[in-house]
Amino acid sequence: DVQLQASGGGLVQAGGSLRLSCTASGFIVDDWHTAWFRQAPGKEREGVSCIEHSDDRAYYADFAKSRFTMSRDNAKNTVYLQIDNLKNEDTAVYFCAADPTDWGLGSSWYSYWGQGTQVTVSS
Repeated sequence: DVQLQASGGGLVQAGGSLRLSCTASGFIVDDWHTAWFRQAPGKEREGVSCIEHSDDRAYYADFAKSRFTMSRDNAKNTVYLQIDNLKNEDTAVYFCAADPTDWGLGSSWYSYWGQGTQVTVSS
């Protein structure tokens, strides 16, 4: 049974940092494509970053290239999203996603989703 458990969100002051975690079960993160998405209130879900499993390289949406870092720990079967210099506009529910065959920054590529973790940035 494939499951994704996201954690690490919280209330953070602007300028702070957070590291989100997504622990997988039922599959090996080294074998599947994984990604992070976010959805702010009243907005559509948007892709933040993804890792194509074979080259272990992270790809980022334009807004995420300077402050976001996605990584993977195969030993813990976990993917991470480090967010630095948090801004008010980063306030959103962050979701991790995975798929065995498809990848990219579009939500339609992914078959499996975690429950989301709330990130709230205060001024």
